[in-house]
Amino acid sequence: MEKRTLLAVVLSVVVISGYYIIQGIFFPPREPARGVSSGEQSLVSETATTIADTGSPFAEILPESGEALEVEEPALDAPPVAEERVSIDTALMKVILSNAGGDVVSYKLKEHNDRDDFVEMVLPGNKESHAFTVAFGNISTQPLSSYFTVKRLSEYSVEFYRDFVIPGTGTKTIAGNDVPNGTAGAADSGSRFRLTKRYDFKPDEYMFELTITLDGAHSVSSFNFSGVAYTLAFGPQIGPKFEKLDQRYEYRHYYTYANGKQKQEKVNANNPAIIANRPTWAAIAGKYFTFIALPYINQYELVFSVQPEPGIPDASRLYIIRPSSNTSRFEDTYRFYLGPKNQESLMIYNNGNNSYNIRDMELIKVANTSGFLGPLETGLKWLLMMFYRIIPNYGVAIILLTLLVKLILFPLTKKGSESTLRMQSLSPKIKEIQEKYKDNPTQMNTKMAELYKQEGYNPLAGCLPMILQIPIFFAMYNLFNNHFDLRGAMFIPMWIPDLSLPESVWSFAPFRIPLLGWSDIRLLPFLYVGSQLLFGKVTQTPDQQGNAQMKMMLYAMPIIFFFMLYDVPSGLLVYWILSNLLSMVQQLAINKYLARRRAVMAASNPEPVIAPKKKKKRH
Repeated sequence: MEKRTLLAVVLSVVVISGYYIIQGIFFPPREPARGVSSGEQSLVSETATTIADTGSPFAEILPESGEALEVEEPALDAPPVAEERVSIDTALMKVILSNAGGDVVSYKLKEHNDRDDFVEMVLPGNKESHAFTVAFGNISTQPLSSYFTVKRLSEYSVEFYRDFVIPGTGTKTIAGNDVPNGTAGAADSGSRFRLTKRYDFKPDEYMFELTITLDGAHSVSSFNFSGVAYTLAFGPQIGPKFEKLDQRYEYRHYYTYANGKQKQEKVNANNPAIIANRPTWAAIAGKYFTFIALPYINQYELVFSVQPEPGIPDASRLYIIRPSSNTSRFEDTYRFYLGPKNQESLMIYNNGNNSYNIRDMELIKVANTSGFLGPLETGLKWLLMMFYRIIPNYGVAIILLTLLVKLILFPLTKKGSESTLRMQSLSPKIKEIQEKYKDNPTQMNTKMAELYKQEGYNPLAGCLPMILQIPIFFAMYNLFNNHFDLRGAMFIPMWIPDLSLPESVWSFAPFRIPLLGWSDIRLLPFLYVGSQLLFGKVTQTPDQQGNAQMKMMLYAMPIIFFFMLYDVPSGLLVYWILSNLLSMVQQLAINKYLARRRAVMAASNPEPVIAPKKKKKRH
């Protein structure tokens, strides 16, 4: 029993430690900074002349003096001089777009709440966020912020367009007449082109289209700004809002999907991840929500970046870099999914049941657990949903699933206890061999093997049932911590209103307990400690009661876990508490069974009575 208890404690520590590492709890803090990192700067092509947007037209930075030469906007089709907002309302989201750059400034999901409002998927920092920005250059180029003309096409479609002039590329004129280059007093008309951004949303889908068109007509024959036609960017972060990633057990993962395989990309603050495998799609995934880009065009370059900005210490950006074009007009259509990371919403892009008639995109892989435990977690998720359909309360569904798993594992638990009893019966013979051959380890191991063979006992029989339960434990742990449908799921009104968040019986925010940072009194962590102590008492054997080390394990480990698990989702603690209580009941039943076995074994194999040795008489 002592070995089993120690192993259980070690496994629990491994589970908790592994969870913290996997979820990125101990990400080092980063100081907010403006601009781009050194790694991002390395992506910028060094050229003699760069193009930048100054809020109105282009400006050319002259290589000789570095002074900016501003060019007037074309007289025809003059752009607006004030900001205009456009709202798109569908059954699933409310989107607000601004003609300042033709960007998305708000994207709220109507079916999902975050505190007292809908979930905001375009998370702002200290300033208003602008997503789906366009820049004429690489990722370090400032995105366009000038005002576009707005054209409302329908209830779910809107178009933004603006004309731009590239100075130094047009014909020379005097009084409106063309003259040779170099003529004194001649004015440069510049080459004009039009940028158009068109958004098309669907009434009942989280996927939408963004079409970008550059049209130079007869004025611009190609588009090449430092080797790039433009860069389309999403950022600075997907929602919902969080104070820090570890406090709400949130995370951000970066995925690509190419050639039928999903890959998790490694991204850090100093080095953006440049995607060179030309993926079918790329995604930024949080715990419950995700952003997925379907670029379609193979030659485009994708870049993930986590470069922070004021108010967003943990940013998540995706850049799509469109290479230069040698044509006077081109049109690119992108599709983006920005919504919940659940099976129901993502599966329609596999079976073709969507407005775009696309199929087999495997977007569902963003929501599925990867690795060898993925199929096991998927099976447990199916059982959880089945119980929920029977009784529509996810707290009850967790209880029923935990009970079912305990019943399935009971034969293994029972077999492990029987093996422990068998080991105890052989203990005197084992100690005798160890004492007799303590100076000859090789001979001792040989005699031990002979004893096990003679008695028909496998020393691994006690550990194997516990080892087989480890994958199930990991899968259950991950399921109750990450399952999307637990978000906002109520268990007990007024106490556990959301199984994906820590419960609270009393909040004294904004005050926080020093060092700990707690602002709530929670009941579930105390119930967990109580259940863990009771379970330890039941499983403790008489020989362990006087062992100081085992006493420390019995009392100290639950206290340590109390602090580690204080802010975990309540659904996870409901599972853990119930698991302890069911394990305790199982152990009580097994103890009664083992007591009867001991009595039978003692009756069939009574210990021999050894007569005391006679003392020799002294003469």
